[in-house]
Amino acid sequence: MTTQTPGAVATFRRLFSYLKPYRAGFGLAILGMIGYALVDVFFISNFSEFIDRGIAAKDYGYLAWAPAVVILLFILRGVFNFIASYCLTWAGTNIVKDLRQQLFRHMMQLPVSYHDKHSTGELISKITFDAEQIKQASSKALVVLIHEGAFVIGCLAVMFWNSWQLSAIFLLIAPLIAFIVSVVSKRFRRISNNMQTAMGDVTTSSEQMLNGHKVILAFGGQEIEDARFHKINNNNRRLDIKLESTRAISVSLIQVIASFALAFVIYLASFPEMLNSLTPGKFSEIITSMMLLLKPLKQLTTVNSDFQKGMSAADSVFAVLDQAPERDTGNVSLQDVKGRIEFKDVTFNYPGHEKQVLTDINFVVEPGQTVALVGRSGSGKTTISSLLARFYEIETGRVEVDGISVQDCTLKSLRKQIAVVSQQVVLFNDSIANNIAYSFEGELNREQIELVAERAHVLEFAKNLPQGLDTVIGENGVTLSGGQRQRIAIARALLRQAPVLVLDEATSALDTESERKIQSAFDELMKDRSSIVIAHRLSTIENADQILVMDGGRIVERGTHKSLLADDGYYASLYKMQFGENA
Repeated sequence: MTTQTPGAVATFRRLFSYLKPYRAGFGLAILGMIGYALVDVFFISNFSEFIDRGIAAKDYGYLAWAPAVVILLFILRGVFNFIASYCLTWAGTNIVKDLRQQLFRHMMQLPVSYHDKHSTGELISKITFDAEQIKQASSKALVVLIHEGAFVIGCLAVMFWNSWQLSAIFLLIAPLIAFIVSVVSKRFRRISNNMQTAMGDVTTSSEQMLNGHKVILAFGGQEIEDARFHKINNNNRRLDIKLESTRAISVSLIQVIASFALAFVIYLASFPEMLNSLTPGKFSEIITSMMLLLKPLKQLTTVNSDFQKGMSAADSVFAVLDQAPERDTGNVSLQDVKGRIEFKDVTFNYPGHEKQVLTDINFVVEPGQTVALVGRSGSGKTTISSLLARFYEIETGRVEVDGISVQDCTLKSLRKQIAVVSQQVVLFNDSIANNIAYSFEGELNREQIELVAERAHVLEFAKNLPQGLDTVIGENGVTLSGGQRQRIAIARALLRQAPVLVLDEATSALDTESERKIQSAFDELMKDRSSIVIAHRLSTIENADQILVMDGGRIVERGTHKSLLADDGYYASLYKMQFGENA
């Protein structure tokens, strides 16, 4: 009953390709639905004989068998219904599971630049809401389309078998119904596309409210967030009303058209020629078939909205799956890295932005050296660490590890050489021990975890928790303080034992006492490792082999702590701001 555009047909074919592993179950579901419909059609097709032979002719032997036949037919109908429902649900849920898993896996492989452009709520909505809409289209919508479609064809066959003259009216109204469905389908698709975006906005707004709950309370932003969500929520409501009103109008139109056909049949049946050619049973069978056609016609039109919503959701999901994954163009697998890092004439701007973030960056980190990056926020310090791990592709310049361009290295082997401790610590809803051991490759025992936990001063607070290192810390370590979360991240880096270490404001959330303790762990961690330390607290980088002072994406000064203070330049002014003029 649905009329699809070429793009919609392509989407349907692509979605249908996910059915191949489950085609046996889907085939059984189709047989079950057709069998279910044919039992109903068989019941209707024997209606005339029941009236003419059983009631009019008073055939008591025939009437005696009728109850048993009715019971058997409904048992058979129930069996077909179970087979159809179970097999279709099994196939449909497996298709959505595979699609959702592929979407989840693909999102992890997308470049950082893609995630920069799309909100977390929008992407979550695609995994949850959009996938659920596809499930509705692949299960509920297909049940109605196949079952009711078979039932309509069966009823029309019964009608034409009894009297093609009375049934021919349907040949006239069918094109009109098809035209209405075609127009309505396009509107359903357009509204459904808007609903995908609207639901993404709802998810995004909800996620921001939950993540920023403390900030909202602290700044009294409840009314602002409430008004913002009301606007988004109301837009979603308006789209729902548009969808429902379109559905209601289309159903009413089709049923009115069908009623004209029914009235026309009754009118024709009043002619003597027709009355003489029809028995009471046959006439009742035709009228019953026509009456029973109204419900499936309504359902076929109603389910069209679900089907279009599913196709629109599939478009949204496939749009993400069609995004190119992170380019892994390298063919060199890094092994036994010494840790020499060099930035050569690197100039960089983020994808889609014209403003340059870095300009002519040149520096070398020799194996075992510590290079510190200091400067105002937005001067490009964190971007340097992102380019080293190749989260973004550079177009001008070259970044090397042991003389090999990072663009020639495989991503997995490159990132395996780098341990990162950043200001924004990401922890998982798991135990402290599992967070420390996250993604560790190779043999690992409890003693190793406890050792790094002690060196990072994690045991100091973990021993006071109910299950110690096995305590589950909640989403992103919600039950811990900022300093405690950062110590876990430091323990994770200690365990990794990578030859290159990046510390991005790693002690920013620690108090002075904890910072001193962590600094001693860092000193041990940095031994024989190349380290890039990004710091605002200048006291933490006084012993660095080289300090690079950045401003506006450029290196404006470089040297040791003492030499930069002696120069009395930009670094000296930053130092005096933190420690006073007499520092």
